[in-house]
Amino acid sequence: MNMQAIDLREPARRARPVLPVMPELTQSALATWRGRMINEHTSATVFEGLARQLQAAGLEPELVAECAAFADEERRHGVLCGAVVEALGGEARFERPDTDEFPEHEDVPRAEAALRNIVSISCMSETVAVSLIGAERMEMGPGALHDLLTSIYADEVGHARFGWRLAGRLAKQLSAAGRVRMQAYLSVAFAHLETHELAHLNPNATPPARGADLGLCNGQDARSLFYDTVTQVIIPGLEALGFEAQNAWDLRNGTPRTMDWA
Repeated sequence: MNMQAIDLREPARRARPVLPVMPELTQSALATWRGRMINEHTSATVFEGLARQLQAAGLEPELVAECAAFADEERRHGVLCGAVVEALGGEARFERPDTDEFPEHEDVPRAEAALRNIVSISCMSETVAVSLIGAERMEMGPGALHDLLTSIYADEVGHARFGWRLAGRLAKQLSAAGRVRMQAYLSVAFAHLETHELAHLNPNATPPARGADLGLCNGQDARSLFYDTVTQVIIPGLEALGFEAQNAWDLRNGTPRTMDWA
């Protein structure tokens, strides 16, 4: 597999925040922010793929442009997370597979395919991100890292709101057959969401309370918040769009979980 070298060191070093000095937590914080740097930067390709898909579905150019701009925001997030990596003594660079795995869903009409990805990306993943980052901000004391995280949080809120708004519009345009297909797809999307999120929320992570000032969270608490977000925000939101989201969530255990994301 070909790998692509991503080097964010120069812009990240210009943005390095001043961090609390906690030598005993440095390695844990470094691993956390390195993972975030990779995830955030890689998410740019997701929004680029979604923007192309919205354009192919015939949506307005301004909507396509708004979605494409999210890719730039995700790259900026990658740099900001890399800035924390640099401040902790690491290097803001990594390698990733040089592949495009964006799911086109070519078996359904283009607008329906776009709706699938909007739901998976914005209504599910970005909504969870808003909850997790929002909770982290509340626990973190004031300072440069809080300001950095607030900047990321504001963008993630925009990504989620965009998806919910557009999902509501496209859901109304589904045919009867398309609604049946979408209902089945929700179980697949929920299965992936759970697998992906739990893989990034270590249940054994139990940092001291002051670790919150370096962006470290209790893994069990984060997992509980994930499930609360699904049951209290995502499922009701999808139910409001006319889908049997609770049923789809309950059926997720019978769906394949080997997808990178749906």
